[in-house]
This record gives sequence, C-alpha cells and structure tokens, in this order.
Amino acid sequence: MADTDDHSIQGGVSWRIRATLIALFLAAVGVIYVSNDLLTERFTNATRSRAAVRLALYSGNLMSELQRSSVVPLLLSRDPTLIGALNSTDYSQSSQRLITYAEEIGAASLLLLDNGGRVVASSDRNRIGANQQTEAYFVGARRSNDTVFIAGESASGGYSFTYSRKITSDRETIGVIVVAVDLAKFEQSWSGISDAVMVTNSEGLIILSTEPRWRGRTVDEALATQSAPSAIQRAIQATADWAALPANTFLLGESYMRNEARIPFQGWRIISFTTFASIRERVNGVLALEIMGFAMLLALTFYVTSRRALSRSVFYARESAELRALNSALQREIAERERAEKNLEVAEQTLAQSSKLAALGEMSAAVSHELNQPLAAMKTYLAGARLLLTRRRSDEALASFARIDDLIERMGAITKQLKSYARKGGDAVEPIDFKASLSSALSMMEPQLKRRKVTITRSLPPAPVMVMADRVRLEQVIINLLRNALDATKMASDPQIDLILSAGETATLTVRDNGHGIEDLDALFEPFYTTKSPGDGVGLGLAISSGIVNDLGGRLKARNGRAGGAVFEVQLPILEGGQEAAE
Repeated sequence: MADTDDHSIQGGVSWRIRATLIALFLAAVGVIYVSNDLLTERFTNATRSRAAVRLALYSGNLMSELQRSSVVPLLLSRDPTLIGALNSTDYSQSSQRLITYAEEIGAASLLLLDNGGRVVASSDRNRIGANQQTEAYFVGARRSNDTVFIAGESASGGYSFTYSRKITSDRETIGVIVVAVDLAKFEQSWSGISDAVMVTNSEGLIILSTEPRWRGRTVDEALATQSAPSAIQRAIQATADWAALPANTFLLGESYMRNEARIPFQGWRIISFTTFASIRERVNGVLALEIMGFAMLLALTFYVTSRRALSRSVFYARESAELRALNSALQREIAERERAEKNLEVAEQTLAQSSKLAALGEMSAAVSHELNQPLAAMKTYLAGARLLLTRRRSDEALASFARIDDLIERMGAITKQLKSYARKGGDAVEPIDFKASLSSALSMMEPQLKRRKVTITRSLPPAPVMVMADRVRLEQVIINLLRNALDATKMASDPQIDLILSAGETATLTVRDNGHGIEDLDALFEPFYTTKSPGDGVGLGLAISSGIVNDLGGRLKARNGRAGGAVFEVQLPILEGGQEAAE
C-alpha cells in the first residue's frame, strides 16, 4: 500500500514538472513573439521620427542658403562701383570686387554681364568674355523688374541654381548681375549618412540627390534606374562608421522607409529613404537577452527539480515517525482547543462590554471638547452684556444676547453632528460659500482672538468659492484648526496665523502658524493623540475634523512649514459652475 502511494506521489510530481516546463516554454514563445512586435513597432517609429527631424533640418538648411543668397543680387544691382563700371566700360577692378563679395557672402560665383550678355567681370576669371545672351538667367532678369531664380541643368549633368537681377542707370538697363548658389555641398553632406535623399522641383523632377543617376528624372523613373536600397548601400559604403552594416534588409515586406516633406520654396519637396537594418539589429539584441533569461530560468528549474528529488527520499524516511508524533500532538491540541473555545466565549463577552464603555468614554470626551468652545464664548458675551446693561447700553447688550442665542443653536448642531460622527454618517449637504464659512468661524472665535495678541492675515479670492458641504460641520473644522493654531503660538514672541483660501481644481484653505510645529505627523489624526497639557485638550479635534472632511469628499493634510510652525490644508471638491450659483 505504501509503495502504491509512493508511486502515485512520484507520478504526480513528474506530471507537475512536465506541466511547468511546457508552461515555461509557451511563456517564452509568447513573450518573444509579443516583444518582437512591440519592439519592432517602437524602434520603427523612433527611426521614422529621426528621419523626419533630419528632413526638417535639411529643408531648413536649403531655405537658409536660398534666402541668404536671394538678397545679394538686389544689393549688388545698386552698387555704385558696378554701375559706374558698366557705364564707363572700365572693368579693371570689377572682377576683384566680385571675388571679394563672393568670399564674404559664401556664394559659388558672381557674374557681371553687360547689356549684350557678355561676361565683363566674374569671381571666376576664366569665364570673362563668355557670351551668356541665351542663358535663362540673363533673359529672365532683363524681362523682370525683380530678382529671378533659375534652376537649370548644368553641363556636368547636375543642376545649377542662380539668382539674377538687371542693373539699371537712369531707368535704362545697362547689365545683369548673376549670383550662383552652391547647393551641391548639401548633397555631399547628405551622402555621409545611411539615408538616400532627393529634392524635387514643382514639376516632380529631381534636382538634388545623393544618387547622381536620379538627377533630372521623376521619382518613379529614378527608383527604376537605381533602387533605394542600392542607393542606401552606396551611402553606407561612403561612411566608415556604417561600413559593417548590411544595406539590403527586408522588414515588414519592404526594404526601406520613405519619408517626404515640403520645402516652402517654389513647390519643392524633399524625400528620404531609410534602411531598416538598425531596427532589426536592435530588436534582435533585446530578443537575445530574453532568450538568455529564459534559458537561465530553465536551467534553474532543472536544478531545483533535482534537489527536490534528492531531498524527497530523506523526507519519506522520516515521514512515518513524524506522523506518529503528530498524531499524539494533535490529540493534545484538540483538548487544548476545546478549553480555549470556552475561555474565548468568556473573553468575547468581556470585550463587548469593554467596547461599549470605550465608545461611551470617547463620545463623552468629544462632547466636552466640542462644547467647551461655545461655552467659553457664551461666558465672554454674558460678561460683556452684564457690563453693557449696567451702563444702560441695552441695544449693544441685545446684540450680545443674539450672539449667545446663535451659540446655543450651534451647541445643538454640534451634539447632532457628534452623533452623526459616532454612527459614521452625515447629513445632507448644500452649496455654500467657503469664504462665508471662514468669516463665520472667525466671528465665532472672536472672544479668544481678542484675549490673545495674535496677528491674523487673510488672503481670499475676490469671487465666492462654492463647495458642497454642511455649513455647521465645515465651520466646526475651521474652528478646530484655528484653536490648534492659537494653542501652538502660546509661547511665540510674535504669534501669527495666516489664512489662505484658493480656488483651483479644488477649494483649499491653508492655516499656517509660527508655533512649535508638529512632532509626530503619523499619529496626528488618531483619536486621543495630543501634545497639550492635561486639561487643555483630549486629542479629538483633529480626528473629528479629519472624519468630517473625508465625509465631504475632501482631504485634511498637515505638515511642518519650512520656516517653522505647522501648516494644515483643507481640500474640498470645488463646485462646478460655482460662480454662477453664487451670483
């Protein structure tokens, strides 16, 4: 029988091991599959973003060069030295002046043509004397009163870019100034990266390109002549840092990523083709780390399995002796549990009685704490009324009696709210103005504030701050915070209390004092926790206030100020449309 049990246990263990290995293998396949998709998408988006940024930089560089060169013909057409040379036909100093201008502005070349189209001065002296009468930049400049831009094919197979403008004297055309813009330097800088880049004009013809075979063709014709992957491979071979990477990498059914952007100049567009090789390498690197991690986990599983098999044989040898000892211990434990259950029934009855007494004591202390404040105010108002009556100032005495009547109503409301606190419930709330509740609480605290020389500063917004709350309970919270601030500043040489009410995402009242601060922030809101002397407080004010604010859907927070003292914040949800409700 024992042998049968051992075989069944071993069979169960073996089945669990096989299930664990299968689950581990499936988890590895699933994680690698999901990681491949997520990482491929993530790295592809990152590569596409970087390509878009590069296109924006390329476009900005082109526009900067074109705009910088566009103002040169206008300035040179008004140069009195060049105008005098055309009028006098004395060009001995003109070429040297154009060479100086070309070096200063960074232009490819400068040409000065007379009215017949002959080059009379040039930054390249080899071109002096050439006839440019049929060139587009000469013809266009004579026909227009503005600067003319011409992009035409050059003899070397590329494109030349020129700005030209006619020079006039006494309203008569006497010559043409031509500024050649060097955009080929951008092709050389683009060829140093792993992208193939081209720029097309408004007709869709390629005028700048990292691949010379593409110039003068449309995009489709260019790709048929030299594919983008092959052009990228040429760019990679031209850059030493990328020489070891493969150029023709196929991913997601394509061999390159195409990005296109508009250049804000005569309908030009810039297009780039980016290889996917770096994306595949980064994804494979992460997948290799994941496979290595799963391999290590699998090896650890085999190690744990072998250790368990070794310890299981020792365990079976001791199991029978332990079971006999366990059986006798179990019998003793059953007898002990029966005795413990009888003792537990007696303890439960005693605990129930103790809980009732503790609740009664907490409620009595809460009533005493919350009624001390109105009773102290009533005593002050009665003394003032007695003095006013002796002086026959009955109207002012009646005002004091009216305040006493308000305090009596408040005492009734406090006892009602304390009952609500005891049963963890709340009364109906209504839209109220936080500013009005703060003013009412300050009025309630007026006798204590007059007895103490405390500086009260208030910072209130001009508009009402509307919240959904119970007016009496909210004033109860404010009074508790003010009383704590007064007690905390007893030993301060220049006591000060700051009241700040702000309205943003929440309505926040900040009560800040310059007292001794808070020693234990963690136990601050626990019932019966207090740092006051015996007889000055029982430690229920902040616990009750925190419960009230939580019932109203807000938060009561406390911290120590940077300059000393304590800072309390009452945060309540602000009432949407509170401004309209107040109006």
